[in-house]
Amino acid sequence: MAKKETKREGIPQTENTVLIGRKPVMNYVTACITFFNSNEKQVTVKARGRAICRAVDTVELLRRAFIKDLEIQNIAISTEELVRVEGGQKSNISTMEITITKAEPKQPQEEE
Repeated sequence: MAKKETKREGIPQTENTVLIGRKPVMNYVTACITFFNSNEKQVTVKARGRAICRAVDTVELLRRAFIKDLEIQNIAISTEELVRVEGGQKSNISTMEITITKAEPKQPQEEE
């Protein structure tokens, strides 16, 4: 099944991405659970600036309370340069992407 891609601020994003903002952590946890319940194998949690701590809280809450067999596939950090609308002033903002996957259930091995 092909993933749909949309453009937002010049960055391609797939459907299974949760963008972290100012909402409560449980809203993002619920979004991730919804993806996994709709048979997604992998979800990417993206945040920048002060929302990075909320992204980490989201993944940790998922791992510890809701989906025990969750694995962190990749953590990517970077810096984006933003230009303010008012003064044209440039500033750097940290970004983080955490890719999580639901572990495949292990098949019992047959004895010969």
